[in-house]
Amino acid sequence: MASIPNVTQTHIDPSQGGDYRVPLAVVTMLFFMWGFLTCLNDILIPHLKGVFDLNYTQIMLIQFTFFGAYFIMSIPSGSIIAKVGYQKGIVVGLLTSAVGALLFYPAASAISYPLFLTALFVLASGITLLQVAANPYVAVLGKSETASSRLNLTQAFNSLGTTVAPAFGGMLILSSVAGMTPLEEAAMVQMPYVGLAVALAVLAVVIWKSKLPVIASVEDHHAKAGKLSDALKRRHLVLGAVAIFVYVGAEVSIGSFLVNFMGQPDVAGLQEAAAAAFVSYYWGGAMVGRFIGSALLQRVNPGKLLGTFALIASGLVFTTVFTTGSAAMWTILSVGLFNSIMFPTIFTLGIDSLGKLTSQGSSVLIMAIVGGAIIPLGQGALADTVGIQTAFIIPAVCYLYIVFYGFIGSRHS
Repeated sequence: MASIPNVTQTHIDPSQGGDYRVPLAVVTMLFFMWGFLTCLNDILIPHLKGVFDLNYTQIMLIQFTFFGAYFIMSIPSGSIIAKVGYQKGIVVGLLTSAVGALLFYPAASAISYPLFLTALFVLASGITLLQVAANPYVAVLGKSETASSRLNLTQAFNSLGTTVAPAFGGMLILSSVAGMTPLEEAAMVQMPYVGLAVALAVLAVVIWKSKLPVIASVEDHHAKAGKLSDALKRRHLVLGAVAIFVYVGAEVSIGSFLVNFMGQPDVAGLQEAAAAAFVSYYWGGAMVGRFIGSALLQRVNPGKLLGTFALIASGLVFTTVFTTGSAAMWTILSVGLFNSIMFPTIFTLGIDSLGKLTSQGSSVLIMAIVGGAIIPLGQGALADTVGIQTAFIIPAVCYLYIVFYGFIGSRHS
């Protein structure tokens, strides 16, 4: 979910076909990796909350820092790709993320929350560069009429990463922390993130050595401010940007609070490691829903399906707010299933009929991902004031806006 430059091809000729399975498989690994790294934040939040004895507002700085990097680094990332090309850009992104992962080691040794946040910003900056490079690259690895199919396939592997990460993190980071000192608890993140740094570096070498098809020219679509102004005159695009903002914010907020929420005595009373395993249901539901939604979208109007899914999601979150026990736990976990189609559907509706302004419109929507930085921070502040369960009212209201956008706001002449 980052800036997607326009591309022109030289060495790739989709009209002539060709076997791009090997380069596609190589690039697909990137989608899995950044999904995995992004979702691992849901495990860091409860862990570092205990290590530093933070309130919910303070601990949500993790998501604020991570998703803030998308907002700050997407345009510089597009410039880097324009200068060095996709393959080298991917390598730079992987190595940048590897450096961010390595910074977790000194952050834990120093028991420094600001250094943890710095590490997350560097890690997320690398992921932003990967997304800027990989999304359009996948689109041109084959015939244009099958581009959507390829992107859906790679996004499914992204969802696989978000599904696996909570179980991985729960096992290696949240287990057996009882009785540990803060230094010992902080040290629990060192080896997992060092391992991830090594994996990222190895993947960078694989990408560097791979004979990937070359895309020689990249057009930086941020260059003409006038066109961006023209794009902002399109009502359905601007309303779509708001929809992306609240959607990413709601999705990230729910994932961020799940472990602590399921630890509440009147909900499930689960230990952190046990609760982490259930977070996979939330993200796994999004993966399953992506396949179901893909089939439904062939028969149902996208705006109506988006509005319906958002209405169900809002109802589930409101149910969580006003119930207790297993009902509250399973309704919030079920929201993941209905999150599935929201981002790609909002994105498609937002850029619909923009013509030559499509790339500028895409840039507007991508910048709106900063909702993942701001809304969790607001929910954290509310949780500190009225409690973690009542604070879920924020994502419930966010989904109501998406209901409006699906049924009404996305319409245009």
